[in-house]
Amino acid sequence: MAHYLFVGDVSLDLSLQAPHMPAPDEKVHCTASTEGMGGVVTNTAVAFSRAGGSAALGIQLGTDHASSQVRGELEAVLRLDLRPAVVPGGLCRVVTMIEPHGEKRLLLYPGVSIYPDASAVAALRLDDIAHLHTACFGPAAEALVSRARQAGIGWSIDLEPASFSGGIATLAPVLDGARVVFVNDRAADAISGDPIARLRDLGVGDVVRTRGPLGAELHRETGEVLYAPPPKGLVIVDTTGAGDCLAGWFLAGIAAGWRIDTVLARAVRAASIACTRVGAQTAYPTLSELELHEKD
Repeated sequence: MAHYLFVGDVSLDLSLQAPHMPAPDEKVHCTASTEGMGGVVTNTAVAFSRAGGSAALGIQLGTDHASSQVRGELEAVLRLDLRPAVVPGGLCRVVTMIEPHGEKRLLLYPGVSIYPDASAVAALRLDDIAHLHTACFGPAAEALVSRARQAGIGWSIDLEPASFSGGIATLAPVLDGARVVFVNDRAADAISGDPIARLRDLGVGDVVRTRGPLGAELHRETGEVLYAPPPKGLVIVDTTGAGDCLAGWFLAGIAAGWRIDTVLARAVRAASIACTRVGAQTAYPTLSELELHEKD
């Protein structure tokens, strides 16, 4: 069976709900705490799997207890073909502080699992892969996309602002020919000028722009623009990983052959449902759950 291959970061995340953000030297008592797996690409792979897709996950783990814990949890995820490399060191850690209205602030320690190294990327199997999805958190991303291009495999990119601090042109080698690029408002603001036009100039096909509480836009290579608003009446609790959920569901819809308007609408709905719960991966809906939600 051909998989969609997700290659990138994996982390152990601690989420804390706080009544307000702490001032210098202030100790704020939090109202809730959750701990679990995270990582932009790993989140997307889990969402893809819950939407019914067949996913392979290429990650790099360390030798610490957190790496063992995360590996065990990932091996328990249904329909997820885990392809890990292991190197000495510690896992990426993320602390997320969530404000009462659901917005978040994050602290990140990259560890060894922010992106697989060159040798891990070179060792990844591509013979059973239909599509590659990645975020460019390390120099090996360019080599990975080059392998996909040579193998005739399409790819998509999650465009994180931290991955192009030197300017969007630094990612030209991975953007040129990308079938889909996912960009949120923060990433769009970090691209000078018209972000959609700039991505087009760099050779990108379709662009999915996530707009937070406004839903999402799909800017197609043909020039067509589709928009999907979020469902009404949902109480937003935590926006952590919502964009990753949307990307996973979007790719799953493409893989399943849904109509493109259905793909975008379901991706927005899945991300919106996730925002009604605390945490990232544990909040992502399954396909059967989303279908029930559509009937309400």
